[in-house]
Amino acid sequence: MELKQVSIYEFGPFRLQPEEHLLAREGDPVPITPKAFDLLVLLVRNQGRLVTKEQIMEAIWPASFVEEANITVLISSLRKALGEKETEDPYIKTVPKKGYRFTAPVKTETAAEPEPPHAAPPSFRAIVTPALPVAESVGYKDDPATPEVRARASRTGVRVRIPRWALALLACLFVAAGYLAVRRSPPQRSLAVLPLENLTRDPDSDFLGYSLADAIITKLGIVSSVTVRPSSAVEKYKGHEIDVKKVAQELNVDTLLTGNFIRDGDHLRITYQLFDVHTFKILSRDVIDLKYDELLAVHDNVSKQVIAALQLNLTPSEAKRIKSGVPVNPLAYEYYLRGVDLMARHNFPRAVKMLEKSAELDPKYALTWAYLGQSYTSDATFELGGREQYRRAQDAYQRALALEPKLAEAQMFYANLLVDTGRVEAAVPLLRDAISSNPNNAAVHWELGYAYRFAGMLQQSLAECMRAMQIDPLVKSNGSVLNTYLYLGDYDKFLAGLPDVNEASFYRFYRGFGEYHQRDWERAAADFSGAYQEEPTLYTGIGKAFADSLMKRFTDGIQLLRGLEIQAEQRGVGDPEASYKMAQAYTALGDKPSGIRMMRSSVESGFFPYPYFLTDPLIDNLRSLQEFPGVMNAARRRYEAFKARFF
Repeated sequence: MELKQVSIYEFGPFRLQPEEHLLAREGDPVPITPKAFDLLVLLVRNQGRLVTKEQIMEAIWPASFVEEANITVLISSLRKALGEKETEDPYIKTVPKKGYRFTAPVKTETAAEPEPPHAAPPSFRAIVTPALPVAESVGYKDDPATPEVRARASRTGVRVRIPRWALALLACLFVAAGYLAVRRSPPQRSLAVLPLENLTRDPDSDFLGYSLADAIITKLGIVSSVTVRPSSAVEKYKGHEIDVKKVAQELNVDTLLTGNFIRDGDHLRITYQLFDVHTFKILSRDVIDLKYDELLAVHDNVSKQVIAALQLNLTPSEAKRIKSGVPVNPLAYEYYLRGVDLMARHNFPRAVKMLEKSAELDPKYALTWAYLGQSYTSDATFELGGREQYRRAQDAYQRALALEPKLAEAQMFYANLLVDTGRVEAAVPLLRDAISSNPNNAAVHWELGYAYRFAGMLQQSLAECMRAMQIDPLVKSNGSVLNTYLYLGDYDKFLAGLPDVNEASFYRFYRGFGEYHQRDWERAAADFSGAYQEEPTLYTGIGKAFADSLMKRFTDGIQLLRGLEIQAEQRGVGDPEASYKMAQAYTALGDKPSGIRMMRSSVESGFFPYPYFLTDPLIDNLRSLQEFPGVMNAARRRYEAFKARFF
């Protein structure tokens, strides 16, 4: 084994290991971009000497044309990484118009790094010792355990002859074991792709940070051997400084992709690095220089690099889908990226305009239609768009699926629309088909759990939601599994399953709802009222009506619910589950005619969890009404038909 001499540099609280691409502060890794790291190594190795701007350009960007402003950006990034204040420069000193000098004392440590041994061709050994099991005493010479086995065999001084038939059998077994070891799947990787940092801070290019990350996530989402966190989980990191360890813990991933971009007119440079967060080793890093109208190549290039770096196994179908790149008009793709970014910002009206423009320029790009449909759906629900936007959303989803029938995003978004508009039976085949092609897509499992809950398949709903949480624990922030626990009467698990998002009015409403079921009236009233004060919405308004019932303000509660009914009717918002919660609130307020009316409306609109209706204590006061059996029979018939069709 040869030894390779490597240098390690120490200055202040920092330890710099160029060969490992690692900068640590008091033992903790410091996140730093590849180019900034290369510049730091250059400065540290020339400690005390002036490093000119020309030398930096030649070393960091060989054979490339870049502006000097890029050096300023990297120096600023280094100062932040090293913790320098604006008025101090204990590590890096600027030499005006010349370059930079690393002024801090540097201690250099030389260490020996072993080169990996060359693998020897495999051969069998026929040495057996009484102290070892037979399987342990037969192996390949390049097996790491073999030297120890050989040493123990030598110490015993015992050699046993094995009949030829036994040797042949052992050889076959050993080959079979080796074959199985090769076939054994590697541990499932979990990956988060963070929004790219806009180094130039150009507002007009800022959309690229999130939307390019989303494009990479979408591309990698079809690979079953890696679990990729959805874009919704990473969007909060846009524009923030990244602590790699902290972010990895928050997202519960073992691999993190970070990067940045610089746009200079028609030129775009993207730098990225793939971390193993446990060892903090760089698994892959690259710089992509391209023309601005070649944006579509980014997610293809990065995705292929990630697949290679993580040594992911692709099925033949996945390999074909990864390679297949649909050409798209460059300007249409830019409008698509802008629309995706606006959706993440919840600016749905502008997202619609951008995506409509993209579809107009290039109507053959399926993802544009999928996200346009989701923008229409969100606009219908949150921006009073109403029925017309629902119709446009359905048309957009159908266009997407006509272009790409197995597009998971289109299948999932369309299924959600179908469930919310009373067509759960049409949603389930779409979701099951999406899962067959994307078994590790947590969001699709979650959406199927949502659909099952509407149809009363409560145990199946819970199983799908639990599967989604096994794949991606972050999907806990969705409410599907919570209601399923509630409908099963497990109020403790319902409350324990609420996300730790105390400031969100939606979850404060649900906490009040759980407390109401547990008959903890005082806390329920406080949470219901607090949620409504924080954000008056359909759900928090229903909660406020429950609070009014507890405080004997029956007239106020009934008026509030009737106002919500009128708004929902005018907007044409489809949410039959919310209609059922209104039926429960009317019942609590003593308005039984309105309660049974809203329950009937809920069932007719596609919410028919019959087993829950049988046990729900909040509608007990409706059970004596003459109309109640008819509503229950309608729910039972649809529930049984659904169960017979799908289970």
